[in-house]
Amino acid sequence: MNAKAAKDQRLGGLCVLGTGGGRPAVTSTMNRRDFGKTIVAGLGAAACQSLSAAESRKLKIGCTALIWGALPRTPDNLTAAVRDMASLGFHGFETFASIINDWDAKGRLAQLLDEHRIPLISGYSTVQLTDTSTRKENLAQLIQWGKAVKKHGGRFMVLAPNGVKRDEYAFAAHKAAIVAGLNEYAKAMNDIGLGAGLHQHTGTAVESRDETYAVMEAADTRYLKFAPDVGQLQKGGADAAKVVKDFLPITVHMHLKDYKGWEHFAGYCPLGEGKVDLKAILDMVESANPNANIMHELDGSANAPYTPLQTAQIGKGYLQKLGYTFRGSSSSR
Repeated sequence: MNAKAAKDQRLGGLCVLGTGGGRPAVTSTMNRRDFGKTIVAGLGAAACQSLSAAESRKLKIGCTALIWGALPRTPDNLTAAVRDMASLGFHGFETFASIINDWDAKGRLAQLLDEHRIPLISGYSTVQLTDTSTRKENLAQLIQWGKAVKKHGGRFMVLAPNGVKRDEYAFAAHKAAIVAGLNEYAKAMNDIGLGAGLHQHTGTAVESRDETYAVMEAADTRYLKFAPDVGQLQKGGADAAKVVKDFLPITVHMHLKDYKGWEHFAGYCPLGEGKVDLKAILDMVESANPNANIMHELDGSANAPYTPLQTAQIGKGYLQKLGYTFRGSSSSR
């Protein structure tokens, strides 16, 4: 199957009921007429969802703003991200905690949330773990960010380790500092009313399966929970479903991401197109932690075959086929 055929097949399975009038942008790789046809075709799949399947699914799926390029260096992209996520009916969203803090300081965040009527669920922060000399300053900054997240209704802080030069990095030499730092950061977030969890990440101080297990088995899980990126786990060489199973009781937040190792999206892909056993992961979390935060996510890349909105529509369609439901019309006011 060539790339265009594979793409058309995936888009043909879209479910877009309740999108609140959100209209997908059309890239040069798909004309408006073809994309419109696939949207209509997808309506049939969404309409055929069984009531029993929908009723059995308790998890509320949110979305991160990453694919829209809402980054600390391009924070204004958050506007389009929130608009699109709301139009698709996601149950909440996540973005960088530093962006939340900056938008709050400028008086912009409350207006954005009120306009699009989508809850803020969580903030994402990179925390310094290997250089303990800056711990006091890092902790103060995290607390400031956490207070902004809490102020606007958020309930969780994702703790991602700092980046390292992996070819020069010796995890064992830093393990004690990493564990101590995560415990301290997590307790500080708990103290202001937020949950907190380790978000292992490629290219950081905690990347591999063994590093993840070593940290989580040593951490004080009264404060620090597990908040994995399942696509990152797969990319890092682990069986993502097995890792989630092993830490299921403390898996309370997750970036739901697929991975297939192609040239787009840093190797990641729209949900259902890759190697991650997403259904097994969701089934496990449904059973153990039905109130967990599950955040749809995909990394951006140049010359992407889909727009950010299209990737979110594909992900929503995949999740609808598994029985997940989304909020009704949430168009801007």
